[in-house]
Amino acid sequence: MTKAERRELQERQRAAKATGKTAAPPPPVNAKPGASRPSQPPTPASPAPKRGSQARGTAPAGATTGKGAKDAKSVAEDAVVRSRGLRIFSHFALQRTVAHAKGDVHPAIVHLGLMFAEFKVSGANARCIATLSVFKQVIQDYTTPTHNTLTRHLNTHLSVQISHLVSARPMAVTMGSAIRQLKLEISGSDIDLPEQDAKDALCHKIDNYIRDRIIIADQVIQETATKKIHDGDVILTYARSSVVENVLLEAWEEGTRFSVYVVDSRPMLEGKRLLSVLVAASIPCTYLLLPALGSVITEISTVFVGAHSIHSNGAVYSRAGTALVAMMAKQHSVPVVVCCETYKFSEGVQLDSFTKNELAPNGDLFSSFPLTRPRGSLTLQNQTNLEILNPLYDLTPPSSITAVVTEVGVIPPDSISSIPLALGRQV
Repeated sequence: MTKAERRELQERQRAAKATGKTAAPPPPVNAKPGASRPSQPPTPASPAPKRGSQARGTAPAGATTGKGAKDAKSVAEDAVVRSRGLRIFSHFALQRTVAHAKGDVHPAIVHLGLMFAEFKVSGANARCIATLSVFKQVIQDYTTPTHNTLTRHLNTHLSVQISHLVSARPMAVTMGSAIRQLKLEISGSDIDLPEQDAKDALCHKIDNYIRDRIIIADQVIQETATKKIHDGDVILTYARSSVVENVLLEAWEEGTRFSVYVVDSRPMLEGKRLLSVLVAASIPCTYLLLPALGSVITEISTVFVGAHSIHSNGAVYSRAGTALVAMMAKQHSVPVVVCCETYKFSEGVQLDSFTKNELAPNGDLFSSFPLTRPRGSLTLQNQTNLEILNPLYDLTPPSSITAVVTEVGVIPPDSISSIPLALGRQV
């Protein structure tokens, strides 16, 4: 028996009990034996039935089509919706609207959280740069309370800002690496420095981190990866990676002539933005969706993909669909090159994409021809008998990867654990 049925049964019992009490009241104490009790019409002051709807057996025809019946129906539908969810995906991070800020949250952090939640800022590098840039503003507007020091209290103040960003969207590995490095710099600040000088020094270190670990790292990767592209090559890339985009543009500007297959998938369709950039640079491109990959894989020379993070066992955590592209390329002996900065390295090991993942927003539009209905009505949304599940990432096994291009060199997937040693054990 569901919760709605139990509640309806209780309401019927209460209504029947209340009706029985009002139908046969006890006789007066001073009434004579045998005297007939005069019938009294019901008055407005008669006791009303208790909370709930009237019993079905005593209710007139059509009385159950009121607000109570609608509420019971909605409760039953909600119970069905809650019970049909797949438990294997219940731990995935769900996208939700950012609630009101809790604690002393900077307005710039609130704005950035909304941008994250609406996927207006996406991509590991873009999210990390946006977070560090906003943290510079937070640090400059920060004032150390009395009886406190900047090295101790600023980390606590930043933790509130970080918690708000995480509530908007789960933290990326790149953001985690940058935040750990920032907190380390804050803890190592000179306690005797004036407050403004200490804040300026921290902002300068943030600028150095963005320059060294992201911008210059991307430039080194571009110089290395462009040497893997030759005239007449047919390059395949999946979704959109800012590093892969710069590699293709750099190779084309150097005079190498090649063509590109841009493979994309719903619901993000990020490949469309990459396609517009490549076409604007006069690079010959072909756009296709993921199911059509098998029809063109035999024409491909090299596959270039990006990464959200890379684990110590060589597995690449990237946009969902990357594993399919890499494994199909390996099946046809096509080399797969991953372009990834070292600050995306994760010391943990993840064996599949079910342990930890994130859900992409719902908003996929089915196109119909001819378009007889408004496009807004074609949006696929969750319904009573339909639940949409869009995992955002998947895990590519190291056996399907040929090489990983980083700023410290080209590394085979089984040697990814040497990255901390190459960086002096500072990741």
